[in-house]
Amino acid sequence: MNDKSDLTLTESFERYFKVELAVSDIQKQQVYGVRYRVYCEEFKYEAVDLFPDGLETDEYDQVSRHCLVIHRRTGMPAGCVRLVPALGGRDEMPLPLEKFCGSSLNSQQIDDLGLDRSTVCEISRLAVDGAFRRRSGESLTRFGEISGLHFSDQEQRSFSLIAVACFLAATAMTEMDNRTNVFAMMEPFLPRLMHRSGIDFHRIGKDMYYHGIRAPYFITTQSALENMHSDLFDLYVWIKNNIIE
Repeated sequence: MNDKSDLTLTESFERYFKVELAVSDIQKQQVYGVRYRVYCEEFKYEAVDLFPDGLETDEYDQVSRHCLVIHRRTGMPAGCVRLVPALGGRDEMPLPLEKFCGSSLNSQQIDDLGLDRSTVCEISRLAVDGAFRRRSGESLTRFGEISGLHFSDQEQRSFSLIAVACFLAATAMTEMDNRTNVFAMMEPFLPRLMHRSGIDFHRIGKDMYYHGIRAPYFITTQSALENMHSDLFDLYVWIKNNIIE
């Protein structure tokens, strides 16, 4: 057994988490539950009374692929993400950011990309449950005091990788479906976080308020894979091998 200080990024994450393609009804309910806790209960982006079953869903979920990050020891869902494919033209069947955030998009910049819509997708609803974002004992969660869950210091150091792992899982899904021209509406922290790992998103519009301050970004799967740091690429390969069909 390796000393914990000698663990690679992938070994450290794999010790505490697993990543699953959410295909069963139970898995999808876990995805929607994370989203409800984050988007409705915690950040109030959506009204809780719209989802009396405690599951945040929308009209895009039925055509999307979903991924889950699960905390191994407790079985708790820690994070989730989805890939929404472009199934038609921008006017007839818009992606979520085209439907809800069209005023923020630089349409000319997007048109200049000359994309085949059959290769286009949007990564959205990336969420990390609050129990895995707060420091132990800092505040109450729906699970009670986090310190009561007895997360070790080593476990908590791996928590910062959950959002990155969700993005890597989404990237793997783009490869699986050959949807390698990727859009996302993102809070400012995520492009900065990914930039530190060698992954650079291209901004394609202006800030707007949609589930918080967000801006539209574009990246190709090829660019993400070619430029990500080697330790992150190893984590990507591990995640892809876990969710590949």
